[in-house]
Amino acid sequence: MMTSTEGMLDIRQSALGNQLEQKTKHEGITSQGLPATARSVAAGIQSVQQELEAVRREQAKLQQAIYEAAQVQRRLCAPREPVWGEFEIAGEIFPVRHLSGDFFKVMELNSALGLTVGDIAGKGLSAGIWQAHLMGLIQRYARRHSDPADAVAEVNRELCQDQAERPMTALFFARLDPRENELVYCNAGLPAPLLLRHNRTVERLEKGGPMLGALQEAAYDSGSVRLNPGDMLLAYSDGVTECRNSKDEEFEMRRLSAAANAVGSASANQVLFSTLGAVLDFADACPPEDDLTLLVIRRREGTMIERPSSRSKDFSAPHRGPTSVARLKKAERRGNRSK
Repeated sequence: MMTSTEGMLDIRQSALGNQLEQKTKHEGITSQGLPATARSVAAGIQSVQQELEAVRREQAKLQQAIYEAAQVQRRLCAPREPVWGEFEIAGEIFPVRHLSGDFFKVMELNSALGLTVGDIAGKGLSAGIWQAHLMGLIQRYARRHSDPADAVAEVNRELCQDQAERPMTALFFARLDPRENELVYCNAGLPAPLLLRHNRTVERLEKGGPMLGALQEAAYDSGSVRLNPGDMLLAYSDGVTECRNSKDEEFEMRRLSAAANAVGSASANQVLFSTLGAVLDFADACPPEDDLTLLVIRRREGTMIERPSSRSKDFSAPHRGPTSVARLKKAERRGNRSK
């Protein structure tokens, strides 16, 4: 799979190659000797070759621009591994194309922490362009409203207003109060995040409403849960649970909770990459068909520690174990070959 612009360049390059081949055949060029009209044929061949080279340069510039845009996306989703009091947080996106339609964001909202995971319908350039706009809207209204449902409703109304081609977006937004250890959330169409309790029970966070961009006056509700020591929250896009293997089986929530629970006493970052590794191991030779996004929030066991400043650490690049890196790179190579 590829973007429409890349496809157009490839088609143009192929057409020029065919044009060159037909021209040489038409003019009678053979390996045994030159044609009678060698001068005009040579000029025509040179012209086509120059145009081919121009297309190749244009394609290289486009690929570089897309790569740079992908790096901007990664920076917009930072911080990727913050610590907030007793809470460890880790997030990662694995796009199936250069740009992702998925996003996550961790933001300070005065005394609370804002947590967001989103999935924009579609993939590639169009979804990637919408991403920055949506993240800006979420941050704006998250600072205006203490109730996540009110913030999500405002984002939805803004998207629906005067937008002929607004993006359908699934969104999970929550406010985490580290003093009360309470998480108040609104889930707008994203697969229900999983709350893995320390005693191995699992709860689904389903309160919310429809996807953003569907109905301008859609109603949204907030839910709340208390995070106890050792509890862990997984928020994810549907690319994780719908990832398929060669038997056409989906990874599903059951496997997701089992994979996270298998390393539940580890750090949030270790849980993140161990779980993503389990998803890719399950898919094996089948490259993911959709972006994979996972956000892990874990309350540490033990006493409260002093909250470090998130600005004191560079969060632009995640910390990965060697096994997780190898799995992700392997899947990325498979995905690139399928495009």
